[in-house]
Amino acid sequence: MKVNIDNDYEIVKEVFQILLEHLETSKVMRFWSICKLGYGDYLKLKDKLFAGETVDSLYEKIKPFQDEKLANEEVNNG
Repeated sequence: MKVNIDNDYEIVKEVFQILLEHLETSKVMRFWSICKLGYGDYLKLKDKLFAGETVDSLYEKIKPFQDEKLANEEVNNG
């Protein structure tokens, strides 16, 4: 009997596709950063991740995260 086993890259690619279907792009990128998953063809991936995004739309997603992070730092350091 022959068993088909996907390589690691294919599994990671499939997982990211599922994440992108169910989470905001910014959350997927944060998860990616947390896991330090930085291999593969970023140029192809970024086109998929940021399809339909503009600088303004990305700013609107990033700004609340940055504001929350700054507020947490002030509480922890103050």
